[in-house]
Amino acid sequence: MRQQEKEETALFYVGWALLAITGVIWVLLRLFPIPFQKLLLPCAVKTLLGIYCPGCGGTRAVSALLHGDFLTSFLCHPLVPYTAAVGGWFLISQTIERLTRHRLKVGMKYRDGYVWAALVIVAVNFIVKNLLLIFWHIDLLKGIQL
Repeated sequence: MRQQEKEETALFYVGWALLAITGVIWVLLRLFPIPFQKLLLPCAVKTLLGIYCPGCGGTRAVSALLHGDFLTSFLCHPLVPYTAAVGGWFLISQTIERLTRHRLKVGMKYRDGYVWAALVIVAVNFIVKNLLLIFWHIDLLKGIQL
């Protein structure tokens, strides 16, 4: 087996495991509702420096995405919908290819470019949010609840 096929197989199983874990957590939260906001710690970078860290907005973006609010998810942290789209298509296409025993060659292949794109998204998000906050006092995350 080629190295890339090994990596794709590992990503395939890790992706489905993460989806399963997320599903279990979702069911548990539905059965035993807890105030999620009380479990979160404030961002140390935002508290100490007054600027956003590269991950600020990620939890709100996941919450918005799970509620079907794609625009809010994108505004909170564009890496979340990007990851959902790329990761979702990877899992769906790989599953189809594996179920057809590779007769349908639709499986998305892993490329380092997807990781580089994610890093660019994080950097641009960090820069834009902080420029808006520092120079124009526009806080994109203010008022967005989980």
